Amino acid sequence: MAYEITIRKTENSRISSLDVENIGFGKIFADHMFVVDYDGKTWTDARIEPYGNMELSPATSALHYGQSIFEGMKAFAANGEVQLFRPIENWKRLNISARRMVMPEIPQDLFMQGLNTLLDLDRAWVPAADGCSLYIRPFLFATDDFVGVRPSEKYRFCIFCCPVGPYYSKPLRVKVEEDYSRSAPGGTGYTKCAGNYGASMFPTKKAQQEGYDQVLWTDPVTHKFVEETGTTNFFAVFHDKIVTPELDETLLAGITRNSVIHILKHLGHTVEERKLSVQELKDALQAGELKELFITGTAATMIYLEGFGHHGTYYDVIANGNHTISNQVKDLMESIRYGRGADLFQWMTRVEAMNEVPA
Repeated sequence: MAYEITIRKTENSRISSLDVENIGFGKIFADHMFVVDYDGKTWTDARIEPYGNMELSPATSALHYGQSIFEGMKAFAANGEVQLFRPIENWKRLNISARRMVMPEIPQDLFMQGLNTLLDLDRAWVPAADGCSLYIRPFLFATDDFVGVRPSEKYRFCIFCCPVGPYYSKPLRVKVEEDYSRSAPGGTGYTKCAGNYGASMFPTKKAQQEGYDQVLWTDPVTHKFVEETGTTNFFAVFHDKIVTPELDETLLAGITRNSVIHILKHLGHTVEERKLSVQELKDALQAGELKELFITGTAATMIYLEGFGHHGTYYDVIANGNHTISNQVKDLMESIRYGRGADLFQWMTRVEAMNEVPA
């Protein structure tokens, strides 16, 4: 289905202020955003408008009862074109979150058409520098002007973008978290709802005050098995296999995680998706069998872990290992994303030039 999207261009583009050498992450925003509203029955008034503030009622439902979900995805400058990395997977995951949070699902055509129109208009914002990309934030939130605990009837879906560099600039030290839990059985851990991230900030801050960069979440029942690291998926490289925690209702199914597993298997490595205990990591490190730890996510892509702290003891992994396997994966991933090699898995989607609909 083709949607009519009205376009209102900004009168004062900020593209000249973009310094590719000093982008940072999440602080600079492209000129436009895509907006569409749900009126209780259908999606209506799809539009591209200048990036800017929204006017909301103090009683906006999302602000009080947390019906707010989002996605994170990226576009890359590749051989003179703009390419999206696995956008359909983000659309699918957004709707998984929407169903759990009793929100209307976004039709695939609306998601992709709005995304393509926005990126075609703002394609100059996709940085061509190595290691840089355009981070894309689709999000959906409840907009009822009503104070009462029930699913909202009305919603707004938006997409905005920001050019970014690397999320992390160095390997991370993580603290094994056993007092707080990111999620619980029957909860919302497998979704990208805003509340998951808000609740994680207090234990993360405590870990940072202790000299760590992030927390290594453990299972909420026994606190024996590792789950995620901060907002990323976790991988452990042993001498004969790579292990990543198996997905369940308390873990987010990372799209980068899935991509890394595909690449590892393509390169001939054995990948096990299973429970992985903190004790297994400690025993393998002592035996010289733990070669490296790394994490994956849309923002971070892949980053090494220096080591982890557990019960007051720090276990230095990076000093005893190497980055042979993760470097292989990262090199192949980047060659696909930046168009330096073949798109082996058909992951990239080209942003098409579209005819504008006059405002």
